Amino acid sequence: MVASIEDVARRAGVSIATVSRALRGLPDVAAGTRDRVLTAANELNYVASPFAARLASGRTATIGLVVPFVNRWFFAEVIATVEAELRQAGFDLLLYNLGDEDGRRRFFDEMPMRKRVDGVLVASLVLEDAEFDALTALHRPVGLLGIEREGFLSAGIDDVAAARAAVDHLVSLGHRRIGLIGGDTDDPMRFTPPLHRRDGYRHSLAAVGVEPDPDLERLGYFTVEGGRSATRSFLELPDRPTAIFAESDEMAYGAIREIYRSGLVPGEEVAVMGFDDQPFAELMDLSTVRQPVGVQAQDVTTRLLARIAGADDDDGDPRDPAVVLPTELVLRASTQGPDGASS
Repeated sequence: MVASIEDVARRAGVSIATVSRALRGLPDVAAGTRDRVLTAANELNYVASPFAARLASGRTATIGLVVPFVNRWFFAEVIATVEAELRQAGFDLLLYNLGDEDGRRRFFDEMPMRKRVDGVLVASLVLEDAEFDALTALHRPVGLLGIEREGFLSAGIDDVAAARAAVDHLVSLGHRRIGLIGGDTDDPMRFTPPLHRRDGYRHSLAAVGVEPDPDLERLGYFTVEGGRSATRSFLELPDRPTAIFAESDEMAYGAIREIYRSGLVPGEEVAVMGFDDQPFAELMDLSTVRQPVGVQAQDVTTRLLARIAGADDDDGDPRDPAVVLPTELVLRASTQGPDGASS
């Protein structure tokens, strides 16, 4: 049977509070009393609970990670990276999956992580002022992934510029009728990439005098099936697009499958550009935008832990700059010019 702190207190003839102070090495315990406590603990093979020790120190050694979804590739990569970094630092991960608008409202109204974490990471949510205020009221360091706010640590990419670079490449190949498969910009979770990548797409077309065409913008909801459905509607148009920009690789996979199903050849008859450079992108020969998801998550987690480690001495510099990491355009066989010229 594992000995408890109560067993040690009885053996030493002192209170539980005295045992706690003696084992933590606090100065307000007489030498003789400390010796009795240590002897009793050794005789009983008592091992102090790490959780109790954390509470006694005022720290939880836990970081809260808030995500809008857990069933998408981006967030799975973020969760895995953050958990690995925290484990190496001796911290635990407390994950909050908001899931829907009701879950989001409850989270920011109730702040269930209050007093349970030493810091908070929030991934790719467009936050309202009241939600930022709720995070600030925790009086814990906060890191943001994919969004920026003065006074908060943050790391991310420039989604607008990355999407524009992708569409600029299609434009450089001679494409002008370019379809967009995007996420839901009206999603109540207010996930950031659909907004920014659509802007990049539109900026690129505007630069060459192409007006937005509602027929060439479809929702794919970041799923393979969504990408297939959107592409099917494109291919049914009297004047179908010669190229497609999908805001995620999953949707691009669906586009490629639907192009093949329609008897066309991706890259030769309809170019396809994705976003992310997921592991299967190379197998699909998909041109895409490579974003360093793991590096973003690692960067903000490392700086958050550093802020926590220094919290006893200072509150850190509230003007910490946002870290913007570079993306890379990866060209493969799925992008060619409308005349069949190689990318």
